[in-house]
Amino acid sequence: MRGGRVAEDVPNIGAARRRTTPPALMTDLPLWLENLLQTLATGILVGGTYALMCVGLSLIFGVMRVINFAQGDFLMLGMYAAFYLYTGVGLQALMGPYIGPIVAAFLAGPIVFAIAWFLHRWLMSRVSGTATQGVAGEGHHAQLILTLGIALVLQNGGLIVFGSMPQSIRSPLSKEAWELGPVLLNKSRVVAFCVAVGVALLLYFFMNRSVLGKALRAAADNADAAIYMGIDVDRAHRLAFSIGIALTAIAGGLVAMYYPFQPYVGLDFVIIMYTGVVLGGMGSILGAFWGGMTIGLVQQLSTLILPIQLQNTAIFVVFLVIVLFRPQGLFGRITERT
Repeated sequence: MRGGRVAEDVPNIGAARRRTTPPALMTDLPLWLENLLQTLATGILVGGTYALMCVGLSLIFGVMRVINFAQGDFLMLGMYAAFYLYTGVGLQALMGPYIGPIVAAFLAGPIVFAIAWFLHRWLMSRVSGTATQGVAGEGHHAQLILTLGIALVLQNGGLIVFGSMPQSIRSPLSKEAWELGPVLLNKSRVVAFCVAVGVALLLYFFMNRSVLGKALRAAADNADAAIYMGIDVDRAHRLAFSIGIALTAIAGGLVAMYYPFQPYVGLDFVIIMYTGVVLGGMGSILGAFWGGMTIGLVQQLSTLILPIQLQNTAIFVVFLVIVLFRPQGLFGRITERT
């Protein structure tokens, strides 16, 4: 019977496809599309906070040419600063469970900024800036060892001071969501995304429109010429180092609203930050932003086909492919700087 109806079915290709499509596929397709939309939305929201982390790291490298291994541990300090501001200082009672976590994340930035300023003044300035002029390798070996030592001190010091028990900023934002068609948008991630993008935009305008921002760019492009123009290069480096770490601390305070953390949590994010910075283009703030967004999307989309334990594997596969074809970064140019 079927053989006698083939010629009859051929002109109506749509009907033939509907008859030959497995019922399970027809049933699963809407669910798969819904999962895809949900994953895309989550990837964009998570990528926003990754972007702010990457921007902070890129600012430090772009101006100082220092690879900071302790960047993830300053993120951890930002998480704990926001946590204790919210729970210990009383922001929860003063501003409520919705506004309090956001204010705590913002205030974590100045606190960690002060710590970074002190560390640069007494440690990093010895192995960077004008102190390394004429030194073989411009002090890069000492910089790597010093930042690695700072990371170890922060990790183990955090374990002593804060303990090993995972913490999180408990807020209704992390338990509530906005419904946008078939997509559920977690409120804490939406707020974190909006704040992160806003802070990144402020930094972009600061670097390109303000006199101080232009001085930082001049110190990054040519330190000797900047000195002749009356710019204090060491002070510019200290400011860039502190601002870059403060941005990462703010990102940490935002992530703490939906991600549990402990003193070694920086290890979970430092590789993501460096991958995003390299993908975007070393020393490019705009490229670092889009690099962080790319990492967030790749990390979340990989869960559609891979176990969640292989998220970072997917990131590095994409990273290797992009670097193979564009060594200067996905969104950067060979000559692009901050």
